Amino acid sequence: MTMTTALATRDPWSVVPSLGNLDAYIRSVQSIPMLEAEEEQALARRLRDHADLQAASKLVLSHLRLVVSISRQYLGYGLPQGDLIQEGNVGLMKAVKRFDPDQGVRLVSYAMHWIKAEIHEYILKNWRMVKVATTKAQRKLFFNLRSLKHQFKGEASEDPTAHMGRASLSEADIHRVAAELDVRPEDVIEMETRMAGGDVALEAPTDDDGDAPVAPLAYLADDAHEPTRVLESARRDWLASDGITHALASLDDRSRRIVEERWLKVNDDGSGGMTLHELAADYGVSAERIRQIEVAAMKKMRKALAEVVEA
Repeated sequence: MTMTTALATRDPWSVVPSLGNLDAYIRSVQSIPMLEAEEEQALARRLRDHADLQAASKLVLSHLRLVVSISRQYLGYGLPQGDLIQEGNVGLMKAVKRFDPDQGVRLVSYAMHWIKAEIHEYILKNWRMVKVATTKAQRKLFFNLRSLKHQFKGEASEDPTAHMGRASLSEADIHRVAAELDVRPEDVIEMETRMAGGDVALEAPTDDDGDAPVAPLAYLADDAHEPTRVLESARRDWLASDGITHALASLDDRSRRIVEERWLKVNDDGSGGMTLHELAADYGVSAERIRQIEVAAMKKMRKALAEVVEA
């Protein structure tokens, strides 16, 4: 029985082994055939128009190899590839759910941004258990600093204080990174220090003499399951997914695109979408006009969310 026949006659996911055996998983997803454009369009329409879960499974399965390929780009962060693939698969499923076959693009192009966004979030949440990037500029810096450091490696620096208190970047390198990523040198120094910092064990090492130091685990409280926190977490999750979708639906096409480009889009390098000036040029208006539309759209979205929360 061929892979295509197997997908057509039984549960599509039965042909994919568990991520517990990563090599077998990768071999399996690489053997799943890619979809032709016409077949992809037909499946996407079946999912959109009839909520056909079988069609959704086939769309996801045929793009699992894309997630594997993208996950390899993030192996330098010290996280298991299996976990990266699992998070990327979540992004892929979100992309399949939201994919519009009438937009004139292939699913692979649309899904790439969702997969990377989900992996980015996972890395940021798990990097040394400290959230090191909270703004667009910091995200861009975080995901590009490693590659730029590798680029600078081996280059001689004339600054005699090159590596004094600045982890592995010289003064000249700091300014080069800042100029290339359009951030402040102070931001580069702070991010490099965070990324180069050592880990602290949560549990104290075993000491037969009983003189082991008190580890953070002894005094860090876990209030994640406290009822109020659970409700707050559920509310945040709703606002970050269905809530945003609901609020965007209250906008006209132009306002929705401006908000998505300015706040929701994630580019390949981890940066955000278009600037005010780029959008202004696209619509043939001033940057100030785009800013006014953005402010009005945000106000309308907040009102739409407030109405739902209060209902």
